[in-house]
Amino acid sequence: QVQLVESGGGLVQAGGSLRLSCAASGRTFSSYAMGWFRQAPGKGREFVAAIRWSGGSTDYSDSVKGRFTISRDNAKNTVYLQMPSLKPEDTAVYYCAGGYAGNWPKRQGYAYWGQGTQVTVSS
Repeated sequence: QVQLVESGGGLVQAGGSLRLSCAASGRTFSSYAMGWFRQAPGKGREFVAAIRWSGGSTDYSDSVKGRFTISRDNAKNTVYLQMPSLKPEDTAVYYCAGGYAGNWPKRQGYAYWGQGTQVTVSS
């Protein structure tokens, strides 16, 4: 199994940037995938981005495509979400998730979840 620990959230003014990190402990496999989700106040959980451990294939939701960037450092077992030019509508709790990526792209069915990190963007 995999344990996920997130960091990097915080309060930022509109136009600022944040980089979220998700450190994975435990065994991961070449077919493993990591994803980012977010849940805004009063709204449901939304898929943001995903990446394969092996090869680095990425997948983005339409709402963040071309703006956010997901990446990974295999040696550190860490996945990142670079979030530039943040907007108030990006305010949400961001969750890191892990799961088997045999059926790529993977937007659901993740087995492991981080605790969530709050991102607040002020106007």
